[in-house]
Amino acid sequence: MFSEDEIRHHFPILDRKINGQPLVYLDNAATTQKPMEVLFASKHYYEAMNSNIHRGTHYLARLATEGFEKARKTVADHLNAASTDEIIFTSGTTDGINLVADVLALSGTIGAGDEILISTLEHHSNIVPWQMLCQRTGAELKVIPCDDDGVLDQEGFRALLNGRTKVLAIGWISNAFGTVHPVAEMTAAAKAAGVPYVLLDAAQATPHVKMDVQAVGADFVALSGHKVYANTGIGVLWGRADVLNALPPWRGGGEMIKEVTFAGTTYNDLPFKYEAGTPNIEGAIALEAALDFVNQIGVGEIAAHEHDLIQAAAAGLAEIPDVRLYGPADRAGALSFNIAGIHHYDLGTLLDQMGVAVRTGHHCCQPLMARFGISGTTRASFAVYNTLADVEIFVASVRKAVGMLR
Repeated sequence: MFSEDEIRHHFPILDRKINGQPLVYLDNAATTQKPMEVLFASKHYYEAMNSNIHRGTHYLARLATEGFEKARKTVADHLNAASTDEIIFTSGTTDGINLVADVLALSGTIGAGDEILISTLEHHSNIVPWQMLCQRTGAELKVIPCDDDGVLDQEGFRALLNGRTKVLAIGWISNAFGTVHPVAEMTAAAKAAGVPYVLLDAAQATPHVKMDVQAVGADFVALSGHKVYANTGIGVLWGRADVLNALPPWRGGGEMIKEVTFAGTTYNDLPFKYEAGTPNIEGAIALEAALDFVNQIGVGEIAAHEHDLIQAAAAGLAEIPDVRLYGPADRAGALSFNIAGIHHYDLGTLLDQMGVAVRTGHHCCQPLMARFGISGTTRASFAVYNTLADVEIFVASVRKAVGMLR
């Protein structure tokens, strides 16, 4: 049974008062709050096992190594990866996407006249690395259009696929509009057209979707721990072992080598080939705690709860005069809106004074905002600890702020 009160007890920050008001935290697409289990895992690492990993033979080094590799196994199980060798720890989604883009540039498999296909709804982190790849290789960036509901044009997508398409890189869920893309179907279409590499930006999908990387059919999936109740500075790049084995390493240094001489270097096996230097050990262990927390509740239970909240919030906002909601009705995670004649920043500032934390601006999606002829939106985004009471306070606060601004 899903219990809002029981879940909220796991998150001590939710007891804070903001400007004398109870905190209503609706900025979860930017980062989620952390449960006690994650805070304890971080604290326990430093108090009980702090050491560098893999090469040490002493007791603490063994403990830290076991904890780190156990976290990798938990991530692999959560994603249904074929092997722990396919789990590369990164600093986050942005780091993972840059890893793939840079390695593809180094590999020589992308050249002048080739095409990289992204979508209108991408976060800057899934735009800029591909622009940089195009600058280095002479490839061209192509963009899948969207309709007025913020839904990708599937006919337009298929029309863009051709023999020159070398990469399809798309988000699973839009961080700005909450649009859930049919990534399995799009991946299948890309593969049928001969596209060698498909990358999914799963930063927003990880907290809201039951993920099965084998079933979805992509070659790479990148995610961030802090979007799914873990720490900042830890993320995962999942990649198919055969694809990763065929590509060159990225950064050089310790861990990613088997043997070094001045004449040359023999690189390590997966996943260490892509993990140069001391990793974020504590972050990986805390990420395991976060995923254990999510799985104990159930991804399906969380998704159903959040769906009810976002539908209630959309219905409440729709009753406010001159409001425009962006994205499809079946959005997930994030709800973006504007109110005619009111700047999103002014609205967000007043909501903050009422204890309601939302995000305003372009949400690192400036091309998407340009597509809709706006500078930004107000965005409310939801997590497992949000409640219908939060939604009621949020909608009432928007109404009050609108009255103050008009």
